[in-house]
Amino acid sequence: MGTVAAGEEAGRTGVASGYVLRTATADDLGGARAVMLDTVYRDLKSGYVPRWHADIIDPGTAYLRPERCTLLVVEYGGEIVATGAVRDRGPQAPPNPRWVADRFPSGTTAQLCRIYVRPEHRRHGLARQLVRELGEFAARVGGYDALYLHTDPAVPGAEPFWRSLAREVCDERALPGGGQGIVHFELPMPMATPLPGRRAGASPAG
Repeated sequence: MGTVAAGEEAGRTGVASGYVLRTATADDLGGARAVMLDTVYRDLKSGYVPRWHADIIDPGTAYLRPERCTLLVVEYGGEIVATGAVRDRGPQAPPNPRWVADRFPSGTTAQLCRIYVRPEHRRHGLARQLVRELGEFAARVGGYDALYLHTDPAVPGAEPFWRSLAREVCDERALPGGGQGIVHFELPMPMATPLPGRRAGASPAG
């Protein structure tokens, strides 16, 4: 199961008052799935596509069971309002360019994915904190050489957000035919420094 260091299951510091960022449990999967599905229908406008979104339907298998994967959630008022995950699978070719897939091989690439925040809870720094926590997880669990993600620049705010944190590897819009229209990014891998434990039942971070 993808977990954080012992004692960190309660909320972490660094998020806005009233929000609790923590590692998901089986009880959170319904709420996390709802956030993800709402996002792919409303923001990505793709709807559910089985070959792309199987992890959304079964996030437990995708993120909770593998030791080097994780799913984080942000809770507010008893509701899951944001998600973020690490998977141990790099971009595949096709549909991605072969050289991008070769640069980020599965097994040694931590791919950030499903970093979604409900619209009414945006602009509280939740996505940025999720990225930080996911990067620290990847460094802590070991065996990863790179932090990778891709984004759809058609989603409002997505491209400038990632450009503020990560380095562009490939903008497919510049490829012949425009590729998939997505942008591939790499983030710096944090130092592997364990976070201090926090007792179960601690108050939400402020």
